[in-house]
Amino acid sequence: MSAFSGALGEVYAARYLRERGYRIVCANYRTRMGEIDITAEKDGVTAFIEVKTRSEGMIALPAESVDTRKQKRIALAAAQYLRTEPPGLRTRFDVIEVYLDRDDALLDIRHIPNAFDSKINSTI
Repeated sequence: MSAFSGALGEVYAARYLRERGYRIVCANYRTRMGEIDITAEKDGVTAFIEVKTRSEGMIALPAESVDTRKQKRIALAAAQYLRTEPPGLRTRFDVIEVYLDRDDALLDIRHIPNAFDSKINSTI
């Protein structure tokens, strides 16, 4: 899988979210502590979304690569992001798995809301 495939997966994920009524607030938010692929809002909840893209033939499930270390980095980036927002936002951490064929055409998308928990509100 190329770096292009990962970026393409994020494009597919953003389109998927918009089609389901989400508003994309930010993409590729980077801090020195971590990165958030997509920040989106729907129904008063801000979702910090990690997008994992896999090409046809890969064995591991994409969400399996969002281990504890990766979760912590995402949570630290989210805490930094929330410092610029009004207090009391309802938040959650999602994972979107994007499956592509060998030609980078979309095969499937799987959205996992509340994929992991973090106590970020207590860190700010």
